[in-house]
Amino acid sequence: MLIVDSKDCENIDKALKKYKKKYEKSKILLQLRERQTFTKPSVKRRNEVLKAIYKQKISSGKIEL
Repeated sequence: MLIVDSKDCENIDKALKKYKKKYEKSKILLQLRERQTFTKPSVKRRNEVLKAIYKQKISSGKIEL
């Protein structure tokens, strides 16, 4: 649970903004989306390898964006 400390004179909009920042930084939404569907470990690993290969090609100049 996220807790936002607010001062007595602080506006509710500022407190809400702080809460949204904390929520975004904690990556709760990303975790919930990952849990909605199950992906096999082999598929996760394959995607990681493909991303790494793609990044290497971009850094070496073989692929231009």
